[in-house]
Amino acid sequence: MADPALKLSGVQRTFRQARTELEVLKGIDLAIQPGEVVALVGPSGAGKSTLLHIAGLLETADAGKIEICGQDCSAMNDEQRTLTRRYNLGFVYQNHHLLPEFTALENVVVPQIIAGISAADARDRGHQILNWMGLKERETHRPARLSGGEQQRVAIARALATAPKVLLADEPTGNLDPHTADDVFAVLLRLVRGAGLAALVATHNPNLAARMDRRLRLADGFLFAD
Repeated sequence: MADPALKLSGVQRTFRQARTELEVLKGIDLAIQPGEVVALVGPSGAGKSTLLHIAGLLETADAGKIEICGQDCSAMNDEQRTLTRRYNLGFVYQNHHLLPEFTALENVVVPQIIAGISAADARDRGHQILNWMGLKERETHRPARLSGGEQQRVAIARALATAPKVLLADEPTGNLDPHTADDVFAVLLRLVRGAGLAALVATHNPNLAARMDRRLRLADGFLFAD
């Protein structure tokens, strides 16, 4: 079996306010293989977003080890963490966070250029992935002229355009109506599996969770098979 694309070992995170301590993550162990899509479920406030932020090197754990593509990221400095995010990680959030002054195509091209891809290659890749997302006729439109589902498809295209090894998604269809959410998630699954990514997807939607390879429940600071 290949090495996990994402591996967490003994990850802990405690938030402190005044004299109060809240142990959100008490010892998280997790391994996701390339090509595997894993659902992260649990009640609001359980720490799902915190876990995704730590896995995505956006937040630092108090203890434990984070490995991405076999590389220990736990002791990285800020620059190393930024480079690892840029080249190995893709993120999709509940809110699309598209740049409003840019077209759909430009929103997909810009992250690629930041990652060192030439403008011409970035545009070719942008055309290709937006076509896969069913947005060929919408790529010159700015976000304000796109529907909610179209905006989220652009956000997914942006996350996948740099060919990351790991995708982290936090309620990626949470703001969409059920029918649109189902369509958007179907496209996300097809692209993720086609690219052989490891994906960790936080969701409150049991129907979407049931379509993934595994379901893990976060409760009382620990992960359990659901």
